[in-house]
Amino acid sequence: MSELSYAGDDRDILLGRDGSDRRGQAPAPVWSGPASKRIVTGYGFWIFILSDIIMFSAFFASYAVLLNQTAGGPSGHQLFDLRHVVFETALLLSSSFACGMATIAADQRNTIWFQSAMAVTCVLGLGFLALEANEFAGLVARGAGPTRSAFLSAFFTLVGCHGLHVSAGVLWLLTMMAQVFAKGFRADISRRILCFALFWHALDIIWIAIFTIVYLLGSAA
Repeated sequence: MSELSYAGDDRDILLGRDGSDRRGQAPAPVWSGPASKRIVTGYGFWIFILSDIIMFSAFFASYAVLLNQTAGGPSGHQLFDLRHVVFETALLLSSSFACGMATIAADQRNTIWFQSAMAVTCVLGLGFLALEANEFAGLVARGAGPTRSAFLSAFFTLVGCHGLHVSAGVLWLLTMMAQVFAKGFRADISRRILCFALFWHALDIIWIAIFTIVYLLGSAA
């Protein structure tokens, strides 16, 4: 019978109570068990984010194909106001910084700083949505609604879908604030905060792509 098949005190004599081999051989392997729920949850949510990015990739591809299909109507160069969009971008990026501060506060279990940072994230996110809604309303008022041309249909679909994601993120944020207020930083709530932070930062990455491809390149065309 091999030495590793010994049990109880015999194994402790061979390997030592601390796991070291008393005969100078390599220490016995230590099994840490399955991954924690936090790691599994984060990994699963990354898969969801990747599927969302695939969806946005399809919207970007459609926009690229329909970019010049204006049907005699206005193009992005005539419609887009970069100063307006830069302000939107500043609000969303600032909200991402505030979200990061909220995540740090959650790790430290500091309720006051967490709620404050999340409130700032919410206000900045709502400001972004208000500016986007104002932009859409202005385009429709100028006769450049989503039914005017294939280009505008692709534009409203891509940018509007991102806006819907931000709206869902704001609702999720308010839910997290209420849960922390009522139940504190329980393990399951901490995992949800992690997923929310991943979601919110992913929206920032997608918006940078929209800002570059849709607004910057569209204005320069």
